[in-house]
Amino acid sequence: MKNHLRSILIFSFLIIGCTALFAGGAKESDGTKVVVYTTKSFAADYGPGPKIAELFKAKTGKDVEYVVCKEGVLNRAILEGKTSTADVLIGIDNHLIEKARKANVLKAYKPTAANKIESDVLISEDWLLTPFDYGYFAFMFDTRAKIKKPSSLKELTDPSYAKKIVVLDPSSSTTGLGMVAWTKAVFGDEYLNFWKSLKPNIFAMAPKWSTGYGYFTAGEAPMAISYTSSLASHVLYDKTDRFRPLVFEEGHVIQIEGMGLAANAANVKGAKAFIDFMLTEEAQSLLPETQFMYPVIKGLPLPVSYKDVPKPAKILRIPSEDQTESVNAVINVLQK
Repeated sequence: MKNHLRSILIFSFLIIGCTALFAGGAKESDGTKVVVYTTKSFAADYGPGPKIAELFKAKTGKDVEYVVCKEGVLNRAILEGKTSTADVLIGIDNHLIEKARKANVLKAYKPTAANKIESDVLISEDWLLTPFDYGYFAFMFDTRAKIKKPSSLKELTDPSYAKKIVVLDPSSSTTGLGMVAWTKAVFGDEYLNFWKSLKPNIFAMAPKWSTGYGYFTAGEAPMAISYTSSLASHVLYDKTDRFRPLVFEEGHVIQIEGMGLAANAANVKGAKAFIDFMLTEEAQSLLPETQFMYPVIKGLPLPVSYKDVPKPAKILRIPSEDQTESVNAVINVLQK
């Protein structure tokens, strides 16, 4: 009888154990590794990721495993849901926070160095996302092109720019999404009319920044959506200022890239430590010449490559809301 009861108990424990392992993507962590979902530009050898992982390991003893999300960090987190192995999500920006909030892929965490962050680049009061860098959307212009420089977004629709502009797919690129936000900030409810007028002037709508910018630098089109700070990259690596950002009086939308504690993080302590480390001078000083974005902590000097990078006189932000409907509307206009 005792042996039979013991067998029942063992079998019950096995069932409970298997259920705990597989139900809801439950997972365990020994605390020695932090899994970070991020972008290729962050995790690649030319990005800040490898050096940040090295410095973080030296400081905390914890390893960092980067998972590059080709489909987008937020899209990957939503698709995986509770089965996600992420401890930290990096690469969700201020235009995606409400979509992330609705999807419940993040948990709020206010980092220990929150007071060091510039107040005008905060993303959310509840600290669902913590900013780690920022930049200003702009059209880069090839100064060797034999065309007049446009002076506004509206002027981009002029027929003289037919097939001369590279834009990005807003459903797969945060830079493309940022351009949608920019047109909404400038044109309000009439933003779709702008896109209709711009359509004949679009050379390509690339799926990601690297593809679109590649068309531009290869000379296939004289203008491409990017960032004002792209100039610093050309100065540093190409030793040229041939490609320059256009600054418009209408103003420029700011992109603030965030990092957050994953809702189903297995290593919560490690995740918080990583977020905290990202706000140290060690980590922040790597961003201007790897991500080519501005650091968010106060008083950090910029490298010489930023000397001639213009700062827009008028900085725009749109209300925090899910942009999915706007993205779909723009894509529908361009595909007709």
